[in-house]
Amino acid sequence: MSNASFQLYNKPLGSRLLLGSALYPSPRVLEEAVKRSGTQIVTLSLRRETARDSGAQEFWELIKSLNIHLLPNTAGCRTAKEAITTALMGRELFGTNWVKIEVIANDDTLQPDLFGLVEATQELCAQGFDVFPYTTEDLGAADKLLAAGAKVLMPWGAPIGTGRGLMNPYALKTMRNYFPDVPMIIDAGIGAPSHAAAAMEMGYDAILLNTAVAKAGDPVKMAYAFKQAIEAGRAAFEALIIEERDMASPSTPVAGTPFFDLEKF
Repeated sequence: MSNASFQLYNKPLGSRLLLGSALYPSPRVLEEAVKRSGTQIVTLSLRRETARDSGAQEFWELIKSLNIHLLPNTAGCRTAKEAITTALMGRELFGTNWVKIEVIANDDTLQPDLFGLVEATQELCAQGFDVFPYTTEDLGAADKLLAAGAKVLMPWGAPIGTGRGLMNPYALKTMRNYFPDVPMIIDAGIGAPSHAAAAMEMGYDAILLNTAVAKAGDPVKMAYAFKQAIEAGRAAFEALIIEERDMASPSTPVAGTPFFDLEKF
């Protein structure tokens, strides 16, 4: 699948990078990072922005001015009811049916509450939302989320903000192979462009990240680095990466090839 044919809920996209909008040193840095990344989707937390001062409205206006798709999320919600209420508020404020659903089970790991996640997804899909569920690599939960109406899955790479990369690559590969036709986005835990490239080489469709760019020494330059890494990883997947081998295999084989006596020349 090329960049040109990449779609999420029937919206064609030219970038496979989704960028969060929190933690940047200034609105101007955020704006420049978004532009440099080439992203067409920016996520934002309604609960966190509402909790700020009156500058929240100015922040939202900046995001809207970038002329990209908005993906409101329910960060900070700990029950399905909270997530549903927050999603409804986000749709009214931003005029979009897209919503990233987070229902958090544990304050230390910020691991998704899979039971609450499925409940919220089912209710919001019934109310016409296009749901992007933040989940784990659990195949059973993935089946239930798809049955509830989700058409995209967003498994974590590692706990939010840790920068540890792909914590369980075997499970992520299994999940990717188990649902070959479902758009999948690695969400959370990505710390370096190499992590993003590795996920794309597995066949994941996109990467969502925030902290790795926002808290970098130079967020704008890091946003561009992730753009390049994601493009390279996708290209490598499409080119078909060679299989690993246990034994060496010479790139210039000598068996059956002639040997020349250089002293005769």
